[in-house]
Amino acid sequence: MGSGLHEWPLMLFTVLGQCVAGGFIVMGLGWLSDDDKAQRTRILRSMFFLWVLMALAFIASVIHLGTPLRAFNSLNRVGSSALSNEIASGSLFFAVAGFWWLVAILGKMPQALGKLWLAVAMVLGIIMVWMMARVYSSIDTVPTWYNGYTTTGFFMTMLLGGPLLGVLLLRAARVNFSSGKLAGISVLALLVTIAAIVMQSHELTSIHSSVVQATALVPDYALLQVVRLALLVLGLGCWLCPLLRSREPKLAGLLAGFVLVVAGELIGRGIFYGLHMTVGMAIAG
Repeated sequence: MGSGLHEWPLMLFTVLGQCVAGGFIVMGLGWLSDDDKAQRTRILRSMFFLWVLMALAFIASVIHLGTPLRAFNSLNRVGSSALSNEIASGSLFFAVAGFWWLVAILGKMPQALGKLWLAVAMVLGIIMVWMMARVYSSIDTVPTWYNGYTTTGFFMTMLLGGPLLGVLLLRAARVNFSSGKLAGISVLALLVTIAAIVMQSHELTSIHSSVVQATALVPDYALLQVVRLALLVLGLGCWLCPLLRSREPKLAGLLAGFVLVVAGELIGRGIFYGLHMTVGMAIAG
């Protein structure tokens, strides 16, 4: 029992991967909507940091598996294993999106092909997040994961951290645009997250095995959720407050906001892993 920190590699892999998927979609839309060659080049250069974060996520995933060889072995059951599908979808997104970026930044990407390729890469990012959720939501012997809250939580991370990451990198690329609608999406994701926490907290009281109650798995559940929500609110506030005053957020504020949101979602993901239990037994953290 605990806060799930023993699964820190998976916490990093899922949270960073989901933020990168959302950030890539935002930056991709920014690239598609801007015909200025110089600005497109700056967007591509700034996109490099997405791949740094994605690489860190995959390194964390390999640490969880133990050795790189196990990472390759995890692909042996693509199509029949949720874990294999997760690794395959993540690798495919990383490869397709990364290769698009490389060809585009070298100036070798045909315009029509580039738009189609980018659209496919965006869809692959969404599929990757879906496959991440399926690894856990498809396990019917873990009642605390076998529900819609798992999928909702994973996609809300993408919608909370992704737009903020995308806007941060677009601002770093000196691209002028209005981010109000994207901020609205993240605020909506925050409201959904709050609703999911309230509803799941109620349902946890009815989940138990022969030896443990689900509410006992994470003793500091309520406190951790409060801290998590506080970090999320502060993080989005770094983005929203300037917008409410009709000012564009500064780079430092957006960076601080992204760090706070990621910290909040890491706490949430730790709670998620801490709630692991199986029918008939509990797994200690």
